Amino acid sequence: MFDPGVAEGICDLAVGADVLVLTWLHRARRDVLAVHPRDDPRNPETGVFSTRSQDRPNPIGLHRVSVATIDGLRVLPGISKPSTGRPSWMSSRWSPVAGKAAG
Repeated sequence: MFDPGVAEGICDLAVGADVLVLTWLHRARRDVLAVHPRDDPRNPETGVFSTRSQDRPNPIGLHRVSVATIDGLRVLPGISKPSTGRPSWMSSRWSPVAGKAAG
């Protein structure tokens, strides 16, 4: 849901447009710097900035998604891109930080 004061900024968004979504990973641990990818101890320990770990000192997520629905000031995301072969749905509040993707 967007604030009415920024409505003009989203007037050109359309269903199907690719946008970047900035999220704050509020449950992330800030003291973790290395993890076993996919929480699998058989994987070698890897620095968090080389993984998709939510645990990191800067708990910010950046996601490329398609706009699924627009209803006034309510803009809902669809499937995250690039996909890993299975859909990844965003269910929390989000804000686009960039307009339509080039191309």
